[in-house]
Amino acid sequence: MTKAASALLADALRLSESARAELAAELLASLDGPADTDAQQAWEAEIGRRIAAIESGGMPLESWDDVKLRVAKDILGR
Repeated sequence: MTKAASALLADALRLSESARAELAAELLASLDGPADTDAQQAWEAEIGRRIAAIESGGMPLESWDDVKLRVAKDILGR
């Protein structure tokens, strides 16, 4: 790490917890590059298809209680 980066880190560590979290989120987001508009459009289309399937009754739904039990059993091993 360069001296400049070390000094910046030292300054950042003196910030409040919420300010550090916001700074960290912005720094991580800066590594992502530009948004993929095709992916955004694909997700919007997929969400639309899923909503239509739910509203038409074509997609089976589970109760929240059943989902919690399944997660506890299959994922948490309880």
